[in-house]
Amino acid sequence: MSDSKREQRKDDHVKIAMAQSDAQLTDFDRIRFVHHSIPSVDVDQVDLSVKLPDFNLSSPLYINAMTGGSEWTKQINEKLAIVAKETGLAMAVGSTHAALRNPKMESTFTVAREKNPDGIIFSNVGADVPADLAKQSVEMLKADALQVHVNAPQELVMPEGNRTFSDWMNNINRIVKTVDVPVIVKEVGFGMSRETMEALNEIGVQYVDVSGRGGTNFVSIENERRDLKDMSYLQNWGQSTVESLLESKIVQSHMSVFASGGVRNPFDAIKCLALGADAVGMSRPFLEQVENNGVEQTIEYVEAFIEQMKKIAVMANVPNIEAIHNLEVIYDQSLQNWIQQRDLNQ
Repeated sequence: MSDSKREQRKDDHVKIAMAQSDAQLTDFDRIRFVHHSIPSVDVDQVDLSVKLPDFNLSSPLYINAMTGGSEWTKQINEKLAIVAKETGLAMAVGSTHAALRNPKMESTFTVAREKNPDGIIFSNVGADVPADLAKQSVEMLKADALQVHVNAPQELVMPEGNRTFSDWMNNINRIVKTVDVPVIVKEVGFGMSRETMEALNEIGVQYVDVSGRGGTNFVSIENERRDLKDMSYLQNWGQSTVESLLESKIVQSHMSVFASGGVRNPFDAIKCLALGADAVGMSRPFLEQVENNGVEQTIEYVEAFIEQMKKIAVMANVPNIEAIHNLEVIYDQSLQNWIQQRDLNQ
């Protein structure tokens, strides 16, 4: 594929993603908390900082992998990096494949580090990228961690996508052994099973981002790019973020689990934490904010989002992330059915 076509694909992904909207009813609406009338914690006593094995986060909210690889997406990464710097959020760039193939594209990603020299930044490659190039991706951004995205359904619907996956696990193993930063294996919106997470843990992966169904839908995006647009029937493939977090319960004692995919508001974010997530990522909401409202209003959006998370924590009578992890959660019948059929009651 030519460099110009790759740039066009990056721009197409962003345009189509921005045209999508969140579902009105999702699995986040199928879980509830028990209300207790008299809280014992004040808003200014709530501490949402996160201590992870390899780095600390001032907030569990982070800007998830989105873009880079074209001049327009460079501008987006620049804006997001300024937001990350001003709010203290961690930020992931999109797949750096374009820069690994063409050094002229490096600035569309490195702008994130230039604008946020001291922030926590995740670089990003696909599961098929050779380990030496994965290391180069980390070095390019002076990244604090490396996201390795897994996106088999997207590739299979993509007209020019990958058709070979049998070496992915072995290659992730090679990447883990080669790079000098933590590896976060990240889905792109199809969720994760406990079997996948256990297999990743066996090869040394300590972080996963379950990225469940419900947010940006890459089957729909790639279907729009097909001449026949004939694979829309796969748009509901995969597990939701809630189902994926339920699947992750078995590994949460020895892996750090991040949640993303369809997080619409601060209540959804708190629900992710209550299901055991250590951090919560969003992509399209940040993209829409910076592109439609600008950097300053996006900073205000982040600050309000975190403040509302603290207010919800008070309503749930919990002062910190550990206490949120231990909240009692009430599931509706459909989620109970998933738990039962998947034998997740351990």
